[in-house]
Amino acid sequence: MARLRKTCRAIALASIFSSTLALDACTRIQQAVSSASNVYYPVDLVGNYTQDIAHWASSSTQLSACSVEPGTAADVSIILQLLASTNTSFAVKGGGHTANPGFSSTTGVHLSMARFSGVSYDASRATVTIGSGLVWDDVYEALEPYGVNVVGGRASGVGVAGFTLGGGYSWKTNQFGLTVDTITAFELVKPNGSIVSVTASSEPDLFFGLKGGLNNFGIVTEFTLQTFPQGQVWGGLLTYAANEIPAVSAAVARFAANVTDPKAGIVSSYKFILGELHNADPRFQSHFKIYASQPLVAPILFYDGPSPPAGIFDDFLAIPHLSEDVRTRSLLSLVQSASSNASSGATRRAFHTASLLEYSPTMIDAIFNETIFWGTQLALAGLISMSYDIEPFLPSIYTHSTSPSAFPPRDANPPGYLPLNLHFAWTPSTSDDLMHAALRQSAAHLTQVAMNEGQAIVDAPLYTNYALYDTALERIYGPNLPRLRRIKKEVDPGNVMGLAGGFKF
Repeated sequence: MARLRKTCRAIALASIFSSTLALDACTRIQQAVSSASNVYYPVDLVGNYTQDIAHWASSSTQLSACSVEPGTAADVSIILQLLASTNTSFAVKGGGHTANPGFSSTTGVHLSMARFSGVSYDASRATVTIGSGLVWDDVYEALEPYGVNVVGGRASGVGVAGFTLGGGYSWKTNQFGLTVDTITAFELVKPNGSIVSVTASSEPDLFFGLKGGLNNFGIVTEFTLQTFPQGQVWGGLLTYAANEIPAVSAAVARFAANVTDPKAGIVSSYKFILGELHNADPRFQSHFKIYASQPLVAPILFYDGPSPPAGIFDDFLAIPHLSEDVRTRSLLSLVQSASSNASSGATRRAFHTASLLEYSPTMIDAIFNETIFWGTQLALAGLISMSYDIEPFLPSIYTHSTSPSAFPPRDANPPGYLPLNLHFAWTPSTSDDLMHAALRQSAAHLTQVAMNEGQAIVDAPLYTNYALYDTALERIYGPNLPRLRRIKKEVDPGNVMGLAGGFKF
């Protein structure tokens, strides 16, 4: 008992010491930065602090000693050097959409990149420079008057920074690759405080590392991306009751196997809902409530043009459905119809993933069965909803760029791995470990189903932005990992970025 008391006292003292160091760092930052930046504390009555630390998933939010909103790259440099010199833990938040706890939150110094909110379109170069504090909605809205767009996020409220630094699967990926394949430059504040523009020619190793290497190499303040012509698109959300799931599953399998038009895409979500689905479109909320505690399937259809050729989506539209929001619209309108950020901060959440080579009928049935199994198993543990998101792409998606990237790792003839997103939402923090364990078991089971079918996925890279927090780096970066660790040592020999959360090399 005496030993236990000593241990508890040591932990408490360490916590107090750490908190004191963080508060001291906050004060020093406040004194050092320019008027373009601000520091806020938990006693902030205006709400800046609360807004800065808030995340889409409540389980990703921590109470920091202070929040800092840097307004210039020069101030980011000052802040990073002060954090390094005081060995203070910190976090960097872009849009705040990560579901991994501690990846963009901290009890130390919290950096919100909200003031990096510029969108600058260069028509002569067909590029756009985007601030790292934006969400994709902002970018699409800013570019709409120019008739161009970028390879960006598919759901409302998703931040530019984390999405891009993790790879970036998009509605336009079939045509142009992942978001990292379209980057031409990063404005980066290195761990030593230097501010650089990183391109394929200026620093090829670092450029490679930043394309999918997350926050290991410093703090990105701006991204420059290629732009592509953009007119109206066609698509939107359909929802179907449980009795129509076999027909929808057959339509999904046919689409995945047969549709080769690179402008066409779907994300088909198999859902099991036990409580109020906070992020459902209000127009469809009544349907979700009526069918609570039953499985549903909700595909989002997409065509990069005002109308799709006949035959591509006819199967889906012919099946009786609960609701339909499919029409010709802007890309911004379509993205905002998938309003994943509407329930920001309301529930605890986690993602996990498997990487597949095909969505066969057997694979789709297994995915649907997982929603029934885990929805039933976790009902008494506070589960609100779960979603298994099927995302078929063309097998050529990794071939759009000859420039190597941290993620995805590619060989001379790379297969186009298909991400499967597992998403659980629940209420009590006491269920965190149980939910995470269930996600691991479910992803492992579905991987085994695919392997039993003959899919060669034993070494398939797992998508960074879906992988659960404790996923082994080898499973994400594969043969790229030794090179990434070498670059990390060269760029950050003092492991400054190790003071922040995330997957670390």
